[in-house]
Amino acid sequence: MKKIFYKIVSFCMALLVFISTLSFTIESHYCGDVLVDTSMFGSVESCGMEVQKKSTSSECNITKKDCCSDEQLVLDGQDNLKTSFHKLDKEQQLLVATFIYSYINLFTEQQTENTSFVDYSPPLLVRDVQVLDQTFLI
Repeated sequence: MKKIFYKIVSFCMALLVFISTLSFTIESHYCGDVLVDTSMFGSVESCGMEVQKKSTSSECNITKKDCCSDEQLVLDGQDNLKTSFHKLDKEQQLLVATFIYSYINLFTEQQTENTSFVDYSPPLLVRDVQVLDQTFLI
C-alpha cells in the first residue's frame, strides 16, 4: 500500500512540474467582431475577407481598412525550477521547518499506555443495572 501511495504521489508531482513548465500560444482570427478560427498548435485559417494590397504605384494610395484581425495569447511556463532554501528569510524557514516536522509526525504512531488505573481495581458489580432496567446500547 505504501509503495502504491509513493508511486501515485510521485506521478502527481511529475505531472505538476510538467504542467508548470509547459508554454503554449493560442492564436485566434476575428472577422469584424466574430471569432472565425482558433488554433493552439498551428496557424489560424483566414476567412478570405482580407484586403489585398496592390503593387502598382500608378493608382491612388487610398486603402480600404481591413475588417479582419489576428490575436495571439502567449502563456509562458516557468523557466527556473530550482529554489534555494538559503534565499528564504527566517520566518519562511521557520514555516517550512514546522510544516515538515508536523507532516512527518502525522504518519508516526505514538504508543502511549494509560497507566492511571493500574493501582486501582474496578468497583464490585452488585447488580447488572442494564439488564434490570432493560436499557441496551445498540
